[in-house]
Parts: sequence; structure tokens; C-alpha cells
Amino acid sequence: MSEIRDDEGTGRPASPLHWIRLAAVYLLIPAILLLCGGELGWWQAWLYSGLVIVAGLGGRIWAEWRHPGLMAERQDVGNFRKAKSWDKVLAPLMAVSIGYPLVIAAGLDHRFHGSPEFPLWLNAAGFLLITFGYGFAVWALAENRFFFSVVVVRTDRGHVVCDTGPYRYVRHPGYAGNIYALFGIVLALDSLWTLIPVAVALVVSVIRTALEDRTLLEELPGYRDYARRVRYRLVPGVY
Repeated sequence: MSEIRDDEGTGRPASPLHWIRLAAVYLLIPAILLLCGGELGWWQAWLYSGLVIVAGLGGRIWAEWRHPGLMAERQDVGNFRKAKSWDKVLAPLMAVSIGYPLVIAAGLDHRFHGSPEFPLWLNAAGFLLITFGYGFAVWALAENRFFFSVVVVRTDRGHVVCDTGPYRYVRHPGYAGNIYALFGIVLALDSLWTLIPVAVALVVSVIRTALEDRTLLEELPGYRDYARRVRYRLVPGVY
């Protein structure tokens, strides 16, 4: 019976409650940043908050428009049941590590002046890197009909390799984009202390990328040929 319910979930729209919860998640990030920073006039925090909300909510609205039902499928219980055991730990750990610890560290660093003030050109470079990184990740989400929130291969739902859009450049552009943005946050928010949670998030992301890549090579038809065409996982010419 559970398999029948899982299949019936394909293509259904996400509930209003899902969108409310999603909005709360992305609104909480700037709230924590400003609260920890202790300064409403902190312009970098406001600009970063705008980027997070546009990428987080706007990107998912775009992905849902391109692939109706994708947001509901990302929350489908059947996918979580079938997910790899290691990803039941790494998926939530990665989701948390690329968000809240960063803004807590950056906010407290700003409040207590733990890092020197960066020149404006470094702030600008940081925001460009954040914009590019989030944009690249959102593009991956909107391009891939099977952009699940956990590592699972669903050939029973027609799961196939996505090799268009940003997937022409790296095999895991969703992870890659968020990793690029990590370093932009350090520069944009004047926070050397944020390098500590950035390092943790980077380690988690690389480990999950490697394990997911191995799973796809073993289980997803056509992925091995795709990996021969697109050699790099996260950074072209590097890894």
C-alpha cells in the first residue's frame, strides 16, 4: 500500500503549509543574522538577506513552475524511506551547515568586532560570488526534474540523468553553487570567523558529493557515460 501512495504523490502540487514552512525557514536566516549582529543599519546583512530570500523562495517557485509537483516530491515520504542510510544523516546536516551556523558566526563577529573591516571591493566581490553561487544552484534545481532532497534513485518514476543546463559543466551543480557562495559570505559580511563553519560545511558537502556520485554511478542508468563526458563533480578543472 505504501508504494501505491508514493506513486500517487508524483506530480501533485505542494500544499500551502509546505510553502509557509519554506518561507519561515528562509525568513529565519536574515532574522538570526540581524539579531546576532545587533545592528539594524548593517547594510551587508540586509543585502545578503535579500539574496537568500530571492534564491531560496524565488528559486523554488521557478522550479515548481518548470516542473509541477517537484516541491511536493522533494518532501515525499517514499523518497526518505528509500534514501541511503548515510544520507539520512548527511542531508539534514548539510542543509543546516550551509545556513544557520554561518549567519550566527557572521552576526556575532559583527557585533563583537572580531574581524577587521574589509574594503568595499572585497565586499562587492563577495556579493558577486554569492549571487553567482546561489544562481548556479537555483538553475540546477530548476533544470533537474529529479532534484530530490535526499540521495535516492527512483527508476520506478522514470528517473533519468540530467545533462542539460549547469549539468553540462559539473555533475553536482546544486552543491557546487552553494559551496561557491560559502566563501562569498566571508567576504560580503566582513567575517574571518565565519571560515570555521564554512570549513565544516565544505567537508560535509564534499563527503556527500562523493557518496552520491558513487551511488549514481552504480544505480542510475546512463550516469557512467555522463560522468565520462562531464569529468568534474564540483569545480571545473579541479574536482
